[in-house]
Amino acid sequence: MTVPDKATRNLTIPLSEDHTVTGILTRPESCRPGETPGLVLAHGANNDLNHPLLVAVAERLAAQGAASSLRFNFPYAERGASHPDRPAVLEDAYRRAHDALVDDDVCPPGPVFLGGKSLGARVAAELVSRQQEGEGLLASGLIFLGYPLHAPGAKDRPRVESLRRIGVPSLFVEGSRDPFCDLDLLGSIAESLDAPGTLFVVEGGGHSLEITKTADRSQEQVYDAVAAEIARFMRSHSSPAS
Repeated sequence: MTVPDKATRNLTIPLSEDHTVTGILTRPESCRPGETPGLVLAHGANNDLNHPLLVAVAERLAAQGAASSLRFNFPYAERGASHPDRPAVLEDAYRRAHDALVDDDVCPPGPVFLGGKSLGARVAAELVSRQQEGEGLLASGLIFLGYPLHAPGAKDRPRVESLRRIGVPSLFVEGSRDPFCDLDLLGSIAESLDAPGTLFVVEGGGHSLEITKTADRSQEQVYDAVAAEIARFMRSHSSPAS
């Protein structure tokens, strides 16, 4: 069965009786209900659901028929505030976005992956770690875009608490110039996870996988490579979460 509706749809995601956030669902035109994988993508601290990296990943995964992706705003971004909400508020919004994707009445996903950029990646990791402890969210895998492992210049003080119980496959997509992530340190941490993670490095990429104007490839080519790697990862781990 295929669904011929539009590939992109705006959603209003309820958080409470009085508050909502915006979501954008991007899916393949030939989406297979109950089979096509789903991906929740949360934004970073200083941006929103329209960050170019998130848009590029979502649109390319849909074009390849690889996944339906739901991007959404955290409440502070929806309000236009500059400082992130408390962790509990961020986590609740992520849960509601997850529910909106799972309960989509046009093309509900098969296996569900969780992820995001920077802050959004950390929230996803926390929720999966917490599921291993009796609460949180189920996932077939985790996709991290620019994981914020430490503050710039502070790799001796890594922030690993949210990675404490990652029992599902994970893909870390990192730029080689990212000041928030020492690659050697991340590599050793990824190997030590309950389910060892995979590291994909964008040479010359920054925290948002952005490259300089003097690079030997375009930003669009970088996005193509990143989306292709994510699609491969999702295909390899597309059994339903248990």
